[in-house]
Amino acid sequence: MVRKAEALIRWQHPDHGLIPPSLFIPIAEETDMIGEIGDWVFREAARQVNQWRRKLGSAFQISINKSPTQFYDEQSDHGEWFRFLQELGLPGSSIVVEITERLLLDTDAAVTDKLLALRRAGIQVSLDDFGTSYSSLAYLQKFDIDYIKIDQTFVRQLAPNSNDLALCEAIIAMSHKLGIKVVAEGVETPEQKELLLAANCDYGQGFLFSKPLRAEDFDALLRSP
Repeated sequence: MVRKAEALIRWQHPDHGLIPPSLFIPIAEETDMIGEIGDWVFREAARQVNQWRRKLGSAFQISINKSPTQFYDEQSDHGEWFRFLQELGLPGSSIVVEITERLLLDTDAAVTDKLLALRRAGIQVSLDDFGTSYSSLAYLQKFDIDYIKIDQTFVRQLAPNSNDLALCEAIIAMSHKLGIKVVAEGVETPEQKELLLAANCDYGQGFLFSKPLRAEDFDALLRSP
């Protein structure tokens, strides 16, 4: 059953075709356009989740990725986000904000305040690509993280009795002890899915379930048996 979706952004350039975010997001950060792009993504995701919750129930969520640069922007305090959700009649829990591990290591008070403001508004927080950066377990509790996403590098080579499986099992067990749910990224085979289910992973994301889709194609996926 489909429980969640992640909003992905692509740039359809008239001359160069489809440009991935790995190429244009760094430029947007350098030119201070990332805030405007991030706000647009949030509004589009909120409108879309409002529609899909009517079909799938009030537990359905959309995740959006938020650049660390947006947290450092003094002009951005999420106030417009919270007001937009109110206009749509949506609770904060309809949105999950995905952040990187390195953001948690930042001791800037403004970053901390913005993370806590998200939580006070009911918006959940997910730690993306867990295990690939400078993890600090203390920060998982400090910021009351809701989800940990196991990076696909640990999922890609999953096999019985493998080191990758041992790492995934350890991450899942630790997260559950802390009251955090786990999403495995990059699930591509039924074997990976079964190993993760046996390890009590909460959610899976990857090509086994669906490739990235436009909103109208996602609607068709929801209608399929």
